[in-house]
Amino acid sequence: MSFDTSAVGTTSAEHAFEVTDEALQDYAAATDDVGGGPVFTILPVGAAVREASCSVASDDVRPTVVHYEQDVRPHRPLTGGMRVVSRATPVALLGRPNGTSLVILAETRTVDGELVTEQYVTEFFRGVETPESVGERAPDHRLDAGGEPDAEITYAVAYDQTVRYAEASGDHFAIHLDDEFARSVGLPGRIVHGLCTMAFTGRAVLEAAGVDDPARFRRLAVRFSAPLFPGDTVKTRIWDLGDSAFGFDAVSGQGDTVVKDGRAELHG
Repeated sequence: MSFDTSAVGTTSAEHAFEVTDEALQDYAAATDDVGGGPVFTILPVGAAVREASCSVASDDVRPTVVHYEQDVRPHRPLTGGMRVVSRATPVALLGRPNGTSLVILAETRTVDGELVTEQYVTEFFRGVETPESVGERAPDHRLDAGGEPDAEITYAVAYDQTVRYAEASGDHFAIHLDDEFARSVGLPGRIVHGLCTMAFTGRAVLEAAGVDDPARFRRLAVRFSAPLFPGDTVKTRIWDLGDSAFGFDAVSGQGDTVVKDGRAELHG
């Protein structure tokens, strides 16, 4: 079977992670950022998310997977020297046009049990159908902003961005590193990691808000809508929604909307 619906709702084992200053600095450098920011929080939950995903999706469909949505809600920043534990639960498997979405809820806590981060990770398996839909999609963050954006900020994407990001994040999936493999699974070539793209957009939101502290984020959510390629540019278009909330999307230099339904909320 491609998917095991009976695994939905089953929580992974607890995975320990030690945050180091070096890891924070490497991640920031890989995303051309000044700090790890909320996207760094995927590192402590990575092993738990993989375990949860593999409990539902079999090996034969894994080459078809792409990152579809990410919704991060930091409760306190991750800092060097922290020891944390993470668990992840597949909460929904949903049939969609042209494929299937798998929604995973991941939590990171201190060793004393204090909640550090909760996040929804939604994966999409292209062209693979599920025998049934179970659960509900992640919380909504649709962008409903009218008029011209309040800010537009463009960053260059380096040709070696995916290599640097793979080393810093531990995500060595071949669609990000090998053009031939990427084409073999229906992509035009290797693509930028979704979370790297997300880090670029988060940095743009902070710049537009005049904020230089990534610990100000209390939510950062995106939907990945098209691939971004090494050597391209990414322009984030930002709308100020009031009350320290921002909506945004992002467009590549080729004119493709690579991120939709972006939402950022900052501590006041």
